[in-house]
Amino acid sequence: MSSGVFEERDGAGPPRDRTGQAEAFDAIGDRYDEAFPHKEGQISATEWLVASLPAGSRVLDLGCGTGVPTARRLAEAGMRVVGVDLSAGMVARARAQVPGAEFHQADLADLGPGGPCDLGRFDAATAFFSLLMLPRAEIPGALLTVRQSLAPAGLFALSMVEADVDDVPIPFLGRRIRVSGYPRAELRRVVEAAGFDVVEESSRGYAPGGADVPPEEHLFLRCRRRD
Repeated sequence: MSSGVFEERDGAGPPRDRTGQAEAFDAIGDRYDEAFPHKEGQISATEWLVASLPAGSRVLDLGCGTGVPTARRLAEAGMRVVGVDLSAGMVARARAQVPGAEFHQADLADLGPGGPCDLGRFDAATAFFSLLMLPRAEIPGALLTVRQSLAPAGLFALSMVEADVDDVPIPFLGRRIRVSGYPRAELRRVVEAAGFDVVEESSRGYAPGGADVPPEEHLFLRCRRRD
């Protein structure tokens, strides 16, 4: 999983304090990359973007974590990479590891056009295991914000853990975080309803090395903004 990006927002009340999520990833630090060394699905999806985009394209990396491998690979390919993460510790590590990219500690809800952290339009975006930090009720809105941040026909690479859960607490590298997931058909429906066409869907079994979580099924969607 990547570190969280999003602050939960509920139209019926004030935002939930997600400081604990950010602090968990601040504390996890470099142990995240050690516990999740095998990221073939994420790397493959990143290579799809590299092959599909010309050098100089702007790419938004949501939940950038330590910047490895996604932001680093995109920057090496000549992309103008902007990474965003809720964790100050992860942003600091990303800046150190990928000096050729731009990183912000920010919430996705603030990134849309006209928002307090409007970063402009992008040719592509990634969200590798960052949407799962939201309760399900917030995920459609997050996807719409991603869509609004993309240029027409912009590309979007997304991954989540396949699980029928909604905002449940789990132990994670000695901390506790809250996560959500979908069965694969439902995830695809939610993504398409937000205005994306799914170009390709794949999945990979994954057993985190030395982490306190059971084996998982990772879902990867390669998408294009529908206009």
